[in-house]
Amino acid sequence: MAKRVAVVLAGCGVFDGSEVHEASAVLVHLSRAGAQAEVYAPNILQMHVVDHVKGQPTPEQRNVLVESARIARGNIKDLATLDVKGLDALIIPGGFGVAKNLSTWATQGKNCSISKEVEDVLRAFHAAHKPIGLCCISPVLAAKIFPGCEVTVGHDTECEQWPYAKTAEAMKELGCRHVNSQVTEVHVDARNRLVTTSAFMCNAPIHDIHDGIGKMVREVLRLA
Repeated sequence: MAKRVAVVLAGCGVFDGSEVHEASAVLVHLSRAGAQAEVYAPNILQMHVVDHVKGQPTPEQRNVLVESARIARGNIKDLATLDVKGLDALIIPGGFGVAKNLSTWATQGKNCSISKEVEDVLRAFHAAHKPIGLCCISPVLAAKIFPGCEVTVGHDTECEQWPYAKTAEAMKELGCRHVNSQVTEVHVDARNRLVTTSAFMCNAPIHDIHDGIGKMVREVLRLA
């Protein structure tokens, strides 16, 4: 039987939702591996809406589930209905929506809170010893919930290639172990069944992002 993987989205668009290329790469690699993706998102308002041309917030309001449905081509479910029993693994792509809609990392960093629905889902998969794949900024969710876990968001020294490296330092302060890696690499925390990769935390060609996410998906399915 095909493995069933929950993919949790956070809206549509890098600056206020899920990073579209990351979400698409996850779905493509799951499809290629013969796995069945089941897409979910919380039925909540976004923290704010960003004009992706100007890079500035706008006064409008949008719903995370409704916006995520754009990526899922309408085939999406309310995160509140997710039942871990019928699923083999969980993957959460990155994008600022993870730090704005699924958590308050964007405004509070290591002192953030995580949406109760999202935390409940992560804890349910962890308790069931089912693998969790996280890329780009989404490993901060594991760092906050699972002290002592091992993750990667790329490198911990800021430079032109790694503009968000301070994220790694904040995660270390939460008590997790950050493992430096290249964009096409993944890190597997076997004890916690976490698979992480940096994706767009790195200024890299889009095909390298796609390949790194492919490795993440393959490792998640291997552990499932």
